[in-house]
Amino acid sequence: MPARPRMPAAEAAGAESRAAKADPRINSVAPVARLAANQLRRMRRIVDAAVELAERGGFDAVRLRDVAEQSDVALGTLYKYFRSKEDILLFALNEEVERLENALLARAEAGGAPHERVIEFFRRSTRALARRPQLARAMIRAMAAGEAETVMKLAALQLRISRLVTATLRGERPDLDAPLDQPPGGATEQAIAQVLMNVWFSSLVGWAAGLHAERTVVDHVRTGASLILSPS
Repeated sequence: MPARPRMPAAEAAGAESRAAKADPRINSVAPVARLAANQLRRMRRIVDAAVELAERGGFDAVRLRDVAEQSDVALGTLYKYFRSKEDILLFALNEEVERLENALLARAEAGGAPHERVIEFFRRSTRALARRPQLARAMIRAMAAGEAETVMKLAALQLRISRLVTATLRGERPDLDAPLDQPPGGATEQAIAQVLMNVWFSSLVGWAAGLHAERTVVDHVRTGASLILSPS
């Protein structure tokens, strides 16, 4: 399995503080931008340890005592940063979304029809997640857990992904500095983005459960996008 690229503490702080700027309610821990350097390093170790455990054994392997031991922090200290393993895994997913945002900024798809652009976006996004299948399944399970403590963070993640989908539909680079409660595009574009995200997530859940292959996830989104967006 390829080694996971580790995000430096300062870069992690930037990712989370940008999300907090868009919606300051999403953080379930103290705002990252206000943490001291040693606290950022501690948080980085916790997240990296949880990700490594998930890559080896999936969701059930991410036990907080093991995360604390592997990251060399006390269990009580871990709880100062994260409320649950779902909280840690959603932090890791936040970093995956950050990479998607940067990729779209670097190479926005302006050519082709909207349905072609959005299918390619979801193909790349699915591939990015599925390249580490155990971790991806753990993050999907964390998203579907329905934990009250993480609902705001999950809502903000969905808004960030919706912003990327809408920008892709429009053939534009996403405005990552815009507030999340001011999404780009009109009501129709936002509704299309939401429907396609719902198709994608439900198909990812099926993939995570072993019901179908990765390529089927993209096929489901392609079918949805073609039905909604393709010319008659």
